[in-house]
Amino acid sequence: MWLNRKIFISLILLSWILPAAFAQEQFNYNPKGKRNPFIPLVTPEGRLLKLDKQETTSTHGLLIEGIIYDKLGRSFAIVNSIIVGVGDRVGEFQVLKILEDKIVFIKQGELLEVGLTKKEVK
Repeated sequence: MWLNRKIFISLILLSWILPAAFAQEQFNYNPKGKRNPFIPLVTPEGRLLKLDKQETTSTHGLLIEGIIYDKLGRSFAIVNSIIVGVGDRVGEFQVLKILEDKIVFIKQGELLEVGLTKKEVK
């Protein structure tokens, strides 16, 4: 009888302690305007998911996402998700010059300066 009572009390205590020991804190991912990397890109049937493109403010369809500036002239930039250097083409535009905060493009003899938009990190 005494043994059964100990087992019963032990089971009750374990039923209270074990869930608390294995409880996990809820984690909420903040994508900060980007695609959530935890959402799969392919359905279980093997089809690619279409992701909604976010509205971006770009000049003439050119979106500068980043610049790696080198004073010696070996600068690179990410434009429309493509890594480019001086002389490379993005659509109908050719990269003429990469500066610290903007890129100068040329299209049919006309120059176009597109600045790097700085986003606040929250």
